[in-house]
Amino acid sequence: MAIRYAGYLTLPGLICVLGLVAGCSNAQAKELGMGSDRGTSSDDALELWYTQPAKEWVEALPVGNGRLGAMVFGAPDKERLQFNEDTLWTGRPCDYLNPGAAECLPKVRKLLFEGKQKEAEKVAMGLMSKPIRQMAYQPFGDLRLHFPGHEQVGDYRRSLDIDAAIARVSYRVGDTTFRREVFSSAPDQVIVVRITADKPGAVAFTATMDSPHTEARTRAVGKDQLALTGKVKGHVLKFEARLRVGTDGGEAIVTDDGVTVKNADAATLTLAAATSYVNFQDVSGNPAARCDKTLAAIAGKDYAALRQAHVADHRGLFRRVAIDLGKTEAAEDPTDVRIKRFAERDDPALAALYFQYGRYLLIAASRPGCQPANLQGIWNDKLSPPWDSKWTTNINTEMNYWPAEMCNLSECHEPLFDMIDDLVVSGRKTAKVHYNCRGWVFHHNTDLWRGTAPINATNHGIWVTGGAWLCQHLWWRYAFTGDKDFLAKRAYPVMKEAALFFVDFLIEDPKTGRLISTPSNSPENGGLVAGPTMDHQIIRNLLGHCIEAGTVLGVDDDLRQKLTDIRARIAPNQIGRYGQLQEWLEDKDDPKSTHRHVSHLWALHPGCEITPRGTPKLAEACKVTLRHRGDGGTGWSMAWKVNFWTRLHDGQHAYKMLTNLISRSTLPNMFDTHPPFQIDGNFGGTSGITEMLLQSHTGRLDLLPALPKDWPTGSVKGLCARGGFEVGIEWKDGKLVAVTLLAKCGGTCKLRYGEKVVEFEAEPGKRYRLNGSLERT
Repeated sequence: MAIRYAGYLTLPGLICVLGLVAGCSNAQAKELGMGSDRGTSSDDALELWYTQPAKEWVEALPVGNGRLGAMVFGAPDKERLQFNEDTLWTGRPCDYLNPGAAECLPKVRKLLFEGKQKEAEKVAMGLMSKPIRQMAYQPFGDLRLHFPGHEQVGDYRRSLDIDAAIARVSYRVGDTTFRREVFSSAPDQVIVVRITADKPGAVAFTATMDSPHTEARTRAVGKDQLALTGKVKGHVLKFEARLRVGTDGGEAIVTDDGVTVKNADAATLTLAAATSYVNFQDVSGNPAARCDKTLAAIAGKDYAALRQAHVADHRGLFRRVAIDLGKTEAAEDPTDVRIKRFAERDDPALAALYFQYGRYLLIAASRPGCQPANLQGIWNDKLSPPWDSKWTTNINTEMNYWPAEMCNLSECHEPLFDMIDDLVVSGRKTAKVHYNCRGWVFHHNTDLWRGTAPINATNHGIWVTGGAWLCQHLWWRYAFTGDKDFLAKRAYPVMKEAALFFVDFLIEDPKTGRLISTPSNSPENGGLVAGPTMDHQIIRNLLGHCIEAGTVLGVDDDLRQKLTDIRARIAPNQIGRYGQLQEWLEDKDDPKSTHRHVSHLWALHPGCEITPRGTPKLAEACKVTLRHRGDGGTGWSMAWKVNFWTRLHDGQHAYKMLTNLISRSTLPNMFDTHPPFQIDGNFGGTSGITEMLLQSHTGRLDLLPALPKDWPTGSVKGLCARGGFEVGIEWKDGKLVAVTLLAKCGGTCKLRYGEKVVEFEAEPGKRYRLNGSLERT
C-alpha cells in the first residue's frame, strides 16, 4: 500500500525496520554513529512506529531517565522536544497544617453517627489543609530545531525503540537521507540528540530554546553552549537548562538567541537541566552550577560513548523480562493503526508491546534518586496540568508501581520509598495537629512539598488511609526480595508508625461495637462517611503486615498482640441485598452506579484478603459488584478491572477489559488516557497482563491463573514472585508446557497449576525446571 506524506510517494514495505533505517545498511548506520541495536535482541516487536510526525503532544514519543523527560514530535522541518525536569513545580516549602483542626473531630464524628452527612461535611472544613489546594508540576521548556528545505520529504519514519530507549526519525530530502536519534541518559543525566545525513556537509539547522515561564531568557555561554534561565513566576523555584552543541565537520555558532549549524556531516546536542530544589524543605540549590557539573562530567565523551552507556544502563533493567503472546499480520502495521483496530482483530503482539511499554515507562519515569512517577510520569507540557500532575494516592500513585516488583524493576520502586520517608516527616505533624494521634497519616494527594493534610473538599479529601496503602509497597519489596535488612531498617519503622495512628484513630461504632474508621470516604464516591469498607480492608492489611514483620524480626511482642486484637475487631467485609460486596457499613449500594472507583474491592486487588478459593462467597460478591459497575470507565479504572478479573481467575473477562483499555483509552503514542492523559492505566495494564500469567499473593505461585483463549501459545521469562522467585513460563494450546524457577532466597516453593499443587524446598541461587505436570525435569 502506498502512503503520501508531504507530496512524496512512500512505500512502507521498503522502509527498513528493526536494524535498518530508511535504506541504510547496519554498516553505514554505524559509520554515522547511529547503528541499530537489534542485533543482540531476539525480540523484533519492541518498537512503536509511525508514518507521520506528531501533530499533538499526545502523539509525540516519550524518553526519560527518571529525572529528565522529553516528548519528541519528529517533524522533518521543525522538530520540537518538549522537556521536563522532575523538581520544577509551583509553590514553596509548606506544611499545609491547620492549627486547631483536631478540635472539630468529635463534632464531625457525632454528626456522622447521627446521619447528618451534609452538616458533618460543613463542620469538617475545620480539618482541611491550609492552603486547601496543593501545587502543580510544571513544564520546563522546549528545544526547537529548524531544518530549512526539509518541508517536502519522502520515506518518512518515526519510531521509539523501547529495547534501546531511543526515539528515531528518518526521512529523505531529494537523494539525501537524514536521521535523528534522541535519548535521555540516566548514567550521564542529559538528553542527547544526534543528527546525521548520508551525504557529507548536508547537516544544517538552527536550535533555539524557549519556555512557557514568562521570566525565562536565553543567553550564550562560551562558544558551544546556550543557556535557558528562569524562575516560576510568583513562586520560588529557579531553573536553568544548558544546550551544548558539537559537530562533525562544518561549524556551529552560538549567540544569545540560539545555535546555528552549517555544512556539518553530523551534530550532537546535549541538554542538561536543573532547578534550585534540594529537598521539600530546602530550595537553595544552584541550577547553573548543577548544569556546569553535569556537562563537565561528560566533556570527554563522544556520541558513541554516551549512547553505549545509555543503552547498556537501560537494557540492564529492561531485558530482565521477555514476553511472547503470539504474532499475526496485524503486527506489520504502524502502531497507531494497530491501536485503532485492536478490538476488531487478533493482535496478541500489541498486548505484549503494551506490557513492555509499561515497563519502559516505569524505567523512564522512576529511577533511584529521582521523584516518583506522578499522574503523568515525568511528562507535562501545561502550566496548569490536569489534577496538577501531582501524586494522587487513592489509587493512581500506587497503580504506577504495581509492576515494579513483579516485573523485575525493583530499583524503580526506590523513588516511591524516598517519598514515603518524606511523607512520614510531614505526616507525623498532620496526625498530631489534625487528629491528636500518634504515628503518621497521609490523605489522597501530595506534591513536591510533601503535603499530607486533607485537601480540596471534605466530601472526598478526608480519606485517612493513603499512607497505609503506600505501606503495602514497602511490604512488597520485602515479600518479593526477602531483604530482611530493608524490612528492619526501612519498611517496618514506617509501617509501625502508620499502624500506631490507627491504634489511636479507630473508634467503636455505636451500632455494632466494631472498630471503624471515621471520618473518611470511599474514594470520590458517596461523600464523608463513617466506616467505608476500603479503609477497613487497607487497615487490616497494614496491621497484618506489621504483625508478620514483627514476627520475622522478633520484635515488639506486646504491640503485635495489641494489633492482633484491634485487627479482629475492625468491621468486616459484608455482602449486601443484591449479593454485592458492600461499599459502606450500610447496605446502600446502587446497582445502577457505574462509578469509576471500585474502591471496596481493594481486598481482592491489590490486597489479598478476598480470593476465589479462600473466601468464595466474598469473591462472588465482588463479581456482582463488577457487573454492576460495568466494563467502562476511565483508563485507570479499566486497568484496575483487568486486575480484578485476573484475581477472580476469569481470563476472558480480564482480556475483555484489556481490549477496552487498549482500544478505548490508549492514545496514538500508547499513553493511557483518563481522559485526558494520565499514565497510571499503562502501569495497571502491565500489572494485569502479568497477573493473567502469574500470581503469588496467596502464598503460592499460581501459574497461568487467568490465561485468555486469545493467547493460546506463548512464553514469558523474568517475572518475579513473592518468596524471592524469578519465574519463566511456557504454554501451548492453552496448556502449561514448562516452568523455570530461580530461587533467589531459597525456602519452601509452592506451585499451583489448575487443581494440581506441588511443594518442595528450594536452595538459594539454584534453578529449577518443571514440566506441564509440575514434575521436575
